[in-house]
Amino acid sequence: MEKLPKIALPAIFIGVVVLIIVFKSTVTIGSGEAGVLYKTFGGGVVTDEPPMGEGFHFVAPWNDVFIYEVRQQEVFEKMKVLSSNGLEIKIDASAWFQPIYGKLGKLHQEKGEDYTQRVLLPAIRSAARSVVGRYTPEQLYASKRDAIQEEIYTETENIVDDQYIQLNEILVRDVTLPPSIKDAIERKLKQEQESLEYEFRLTKATKEAERQKIEAEGKARANRILSESLTDKVLQEKGIQATLELARSNNSKTVIIGGGETGMPIILNDK
Repeated sequence: MEKLPKIALPAIFIGVVVLIIVFKSTVTIGSGEAGVLYKTFGGGVVTDEPPMGEGFHFVAPWNDVFIYEVRQQEVFEKMKVLSSNGLEIKIDASAWFQPIYGKLGKLHQEKGEDYTQRVLLPAIRSAARSVVGRYTPEQLYASKRDAIQEEIYTETENIVDDQYIQLNEILVRDVTLPPSIKDAIERKLKQEQESLEYEFRLTKATKEAERQKIEAEGKARANRILSESLTDKVLQEKGIQATLELARSNNSKTVIIGGGETGMPIILNDK
């Protein structure tokens, strides 16, 4: 019994050391993550092999594993940039991105774990300044938001193309102009809208006047043709036809033939 403590203490010590080694020799990589292996005695960051995938891994206790999220991520940025005429524009944008899986070792070795602050956000700011500087506040306010969003994406993608980052999308969420400029643009747009509305009413009135003129000219031409075609003989023939139709009618009437200056029938009683 006296020897038991002497045996137990080394065993406990060895057990603790083993547990520490086992603990240091294992790593669990979660869903949507990947690990970059750093070999302390083997050349540092492993860049010529794929990163460690999801799950449980054994590693030498003197090595380290740096875990990165490889799913699509989003980063937000609020910027102040200048328009083509030097006015300050505020842009609220975000980027969808993810590290390139096969280049994760290179990303860790050259850019580090805070690569979004070192690479991605500076690239977005640079692209935004370049793109917005091509447009006036009026263009940005009215119709160019989609255009600048696409151009910022293209320029940012060109910058990060060789930085081991996959850029999926740039979203321009808001473009804020100085209040005085925004008010001036809104007044101008309102005046333009009123001018277009006035031109529309004027054009409509002009077309209506032209229509009435054409209609009147058509009626006058028809009356003139009708007047020229109505000779005495034609009128007499029409009168005879009307008389025959009255004669065939069942209504009581008195018809005197040959009355009037033109010899047309005179109807004395039509009841």
